[in-house]
Amino acid sequence: MALEKGIAEQVKAFIAAGRPSMRDQSIDDRRAGYLASAVLAGETETRVNVKDIDLEGMTFRLFSPLDGEHMLPTLIYYHGGCFVSGEFATHDKQLRQLAFYSGCRVIAVQYRLAPEHQFPAAHDDAQKGADIIWHHAAELGVDRQKITLAGDSAGGHLALVTALRLKAANTWLPAQLILIYPMLDATAYFESYVSNGADYIITRDSLLSGYEMYLGDTDFMHPEASPLWRDDFHGLPPTHIITAEFDPLSDEGEALYQRLTEQGVACTCQHHLGVIHGFFQLAGISQAARGVIRDVAGRLAV
Repeated sequence: MALEKGIAEQVKAFIAAGRPSMRDQSIDDRRAGYLASAVLAGETETRVNVKDIDLEGMTFRLFSPLDGEHMLPTLIYYHGGCFVSGEFATHDKQLRQLAFYSGCRVIAVQYRLAPEHQFPAAHDDAQKGADIIWHHAAELGVDRQKITLAGDSAGGHLALVTALRLKAANTWLPAQLILIYPMLDATAYFESYVSNGADYIITRDSLLSGYEMYLGDTDFMHPEASPLWRDDFHGLPPTHIITAEFDPLSDEGEALYQRLTEQGVACTCQHHLGVIHGFFQLAGISQAARGVIRDVAGRLAV
């Protein structure tokens, strides 16, 4: 399958520029580049209420329908960025769109980034953020019975590991997980890391350099570094996985679907053709991205 037209133009420009490696960028430049790419996410949905709040030492961004003063199904969202970049602003447009199209509440969690904060800082923040939202559900207008954990890339990884931590703690569980091309295997075991590893903007090198900065001396096969290989998925809530055809992570997303299913988890997986890693943030140029946002929104009112 050929790349979608708008994405193909971005890829062509990336190759013409000599396939610049994020590994060679300063961390400030890498973060600035990610923020600049938010222009490709399409229109800014204004038919929602957006506010930042601080609770128990953490900052959250709440996206709510204009009439969302009552208890609502809620999406807790972890942004992508290879554990080293990403913030509220990089994901503001698509989270606004999710809140509008779903009629649900969306709460973004800001977690600490590498290299300033290494493993397990992001994992700890992800779990802490979910627990804070759970404990403050009444004041936040969150229906505890209808919480979805979701994220893209590194955020998908954090959503999965947070659910596993919550299951182990035996306190509460989300109603479902939505994992958008999650980073799952720091060892880069699968073939798609080779076949899709060089040309499609978010390269093998980009992903692995993020793992390296975040994990430091941690064993890359640590169960929270490479959660794909775990054997304790049984008991997780229903999970939906989104993969992209030209993504280095495509194979491991499909492998997670198989492993979850084998371990008794109700799981679905949608493989999107003609798109690359990060396409969920490209609704301004990608029909598939616009479709996925509508599809995810439709899954939130569980």
